[in-house]
Amino acid sequence: MVVEELTSCVANNPEVLADAIKLLQPKKGGANNYLRSTCGVYAASRLVRHATLDPKRYKDPAYVNDVLTNQIRVEADKYALALLNAKDGTDFNFSVSTKKEAIFAGISNEEVATLQSSLLEQGIYPVRLELGTLAALGAIVDYLDFSQIKTPTLVLEIDADSTQSFIVSDTGLENSRHIPQGLEAMIPAVQKEIGLKDEEAARKLFYSNAFDFTGMGASLIKKLLKELQSSIGFYEVQTGQSIGRVVCTLLPPKLGWLENAISTQLGVPVLNIDYKKWLEARGITFDSAATKQELNNRWLGLFSLMLTHNHAAVA
Repeated sequence: MVVEELTSCVANNPEVLADAIKLLQPKKGGANNYLRSTCGVYAASRLVRHATLDPKRYKDPAYVNDVLTNQIRVEADKYALALLNAKDGTDFNFSVSTKKEAIFAGISNEEVATLQSSLLEQGIYPVRLELGTLAALGAIVDYLDFSQIKTPTLVLEIDADSTQSFIVSDTGLENSRHIPQGLEAMIPAVQKEIGLKDEEAARKLFYSNAFDFTGMGASLIKKLLKELQSSIGFYEVQTGQSIGRVVCTLLPPKLGWLENAISTQLGVPVLNIDYKKWLEARGITFDSAATKQELNNRWLGLFSLMLTHNHAAVA
């Protein structure tokens, strides 16, 4: 696969996206000329949760629903769900498996329909619709294996209202946690630190690129950090392994300081991915124009959709 061009645009501006899609269209056509695409989505209802199952209950037909209701806390009939092996992402088969580590992954049925309709309205035909979170985690596992990094890595998806926290190693997903605190929880701290009159003014400043928050990073992430330290501490006591790196996969460049603040407070370095070396080893190269573009972790989700993983190669 050869990457010819990389383009990004504002997510909530349909006109800008439509213009970008027109440039990518291989040829002009009528209204039915959709751009056939592999799409990674980050739905608000997305679910990627690690669970340790009990092999003694595999023959119980009610067991999965019991785990979903009492541990994962979702209603199974309202979700499009998959149950996967945590180590290699293959389908979890109760009839032949004695494995215990699993991943519940999915999106609400309602949001699947909404996403598909939205993509079609924008001229995109989703040949494959993937959970961006799951694809990105698979890519990071592959990169850790490629780079021979043996220490676990903390992966964070910080949304407006929540944070998805994952611990991955070169052999798979080790731990997951949904933290009900995201970027919006930092707004009151911004208001207090800068001395603004109201939260709306703090919000506008926080999401703009007009102020350097690096110096107050520790104060802004204090609540999130407490939750992360609790989760990491539990994992380290349980496994005897220490977190070696951290990476934030969805932050826009103007909020990049957040990743460094989390890295500093946790006392571990950021996972710096050598994209071109890694991707070329996986058969993905860049032409002369694309090779000049600077790559950062905002592109991880996109590249993860291009990778083909060799399950047999994963222990």
